[in-house]
Amino acid sequence: MKVMQKHYVLLAATIFFLGVDTASAQAPLEPAQMPANTTFYFVWRGQPNAELRKTNSIAALWDDPGFAPVRSSVTDAILKNSGEKPTENRLTRQQIEEYASLLENAFVFGYLSDPQKKRAEASDDSSAAKTTPWNGIFFVYDRTGKEAILSKAVLSLRSSEKEVPQVSQMTIAGVPVLKVQRKTGVTYWVEHGKYAVSANQPAVLEEILNRLAGKSSSATALTDSPAYKEAHSVLGSGQLEFFLRVPDLKNLAPDAAAGGFRMRPVLEALKLDSIHSVCGRVLMEGAKTRVQAVALGDTAPGSLFDIWDQGSAAPAALNFVPADAVSYSDTQINLAGLYDLVKRIAASILPPGQQGNINMVEMMAQAKLGQSLSSALALFTGEFASLQTSPSLDNNKQIYLVGVRDKPGTLKLIHTLFSDKINSERAEGETTFMKISTGGSSSAAGTAQWDFYHVAATPDYLVVGARLEAVREVLGKHSQSAVASLATAPGFQAARAQFPATINGLGYFDFRKVDWQALKARVIAEANKTPTAKRSPSAGKSAATPTPSWMLDINPEVFAHHLHVASSASWKDAQGLHFDEWIE
Repeated sequence: MKVMQKHYVLLAATIFFLGVDTASAQAPLEPAQMPANTTFYFVWRGQPNAELRKTNSIAALWDDPGFAPVRSSVTDAILKNSGEKPTENRLTRQQIEEYASLLENAFVFGYLSDPQKKRAEASDDSSAAKTTPWNGIFFVYDRTGKEAILSKAVLSLRSSEKEVPQVSQMTIAGVPVLKVQRKTGVTYWVEHGKYAVSANQPAVLEEILNRLAGKSSSATALTDSPAYKEAHSVLGSGQLEFFLRVPDLKNLAPDAAAGGFRMRPVLEALKLDSIHSVCGRVLMEGAKTRVQAVALGDTAPGSLFDIWDQGSAAPAALNFVPADAVSYSDTQINLAGLYDLVKRIAASILPPGQQGNINMVEMMAQAKLGQSLSSALALFTGEFASLQTSPSLDNNKQIYLVGVRDKPGTLKLIHTLFSDKINSERAEGETTFMKISTGGSSSAAGTAQWDFYHVAATPDYLVVGARLEAVREVLGKHSQSAVASLATAPGFQAARAQFPATINGLGYFDFRKVDWQALKARVIAEANKTPTAKRSPSAGKSAATPTPSWMLDINPEVFAHHLHVASSASWKDAQGLHFDEWIE
């Protein structure tokens, strides 16, 4: 079910922007129009056209009449949240529907870095850098056809504030602008022509207004920067896209935060400069929806990229996955690189005279584990996988796999860490079965344990599940050469072919194998169970959580009609870390 939740989040995030009808596919401010000092932007290019809404699986799912209970539940959730506010500030269902229609049009949200700060750093003029705190946020909205609704929404928002802001008028870039003064700061707002624009700095607003008018105070644009050129393959198109120039983040970090905590040394320990940008987009291509994200930069050893493994052509854990599996996911982490990163961050936080505390932590780990942390991590390959074979996505059938290099050493480590949690242990051939409790309590009457997990330690993997029979089922199919694995399934092979030869992450979810009616019945049954307030034999009971109304009302076959397969992969190369996912 946890694998399914990942896709729920992705679907919800995408569907949220696909909830109304068609609009323009052009952003009010495209990257080629943005100034060179743009640190971050998020672009929404408006709703897809009517034809694409019919063919694209996610858009068609949202528009399906059978999906109405979910759409209604979104409105109900907003109404419930609004109901907690004073009566005069509460939204009505009609207002929510009106304001939601604003998402039909395109908008841009972004941040411009302080040009004066960069000039001060270049000239080594420390006094010039000590100015009023800079806030380079800007927002541009294409208000075509939405002028009345937008004005109504803005007035409603201002009237709902506890303290009414002071509003005055001024002129910026030859355009009348509203200056909205609050105790927390100043916002500048203008509705001019087809655009509504907001910013927190007059200089930022002036720059954006000039760009929208086709005028520019500088000849250079964001698209001229090396970081954008490096990322252009995943930018410039798509229903939505984002771009973040990572090295600029250190300019946003204060020299000292509350309590004297210093953020800059931490960012330097992370070696953020090695990451040039993080960016991505969502593309709707016919029936498919594609999600791409990349972290681009210098992947040489010693950088943040060390966390991710170089990968392989086929994850070894794939051999455990039977052909009838509903879902499978695999991630390969460089544990040694992760450990080195944690030590660098710890060293950056500690004052110079306390660097020895890191060695003290190492010694404490040595005393607890009987070996160094680096030795303990070396017992594992860094591969973590999960698979689900239940058509109803029963949590009891979810299996987790952890790659190991040294089975005896791993068992010794488990005994050290969970000595009082191990309920039983027995060996069967090369496999050692253990029953481990994740909850328990001790008293004069003895020790009580609950929430058990079953672990089967093989020479290469820890196979973990909530039910012993589920663990044995996976091991049994793995040992039978006649049982086909997911790797041989044509659908999986077609999905795998979409990605590079070497990968360090892989995901596959076959929605066609889900029994949607059984899934609905199971979720409702679990929601109606009376949960214990505390996991102990003497704990009292609390009231059952009511089943969401949309779950009761919806015909789950609407999902089967539109969703078929989701596949994803990640990989690291000389350019950075890449993620790609297709939903169809």
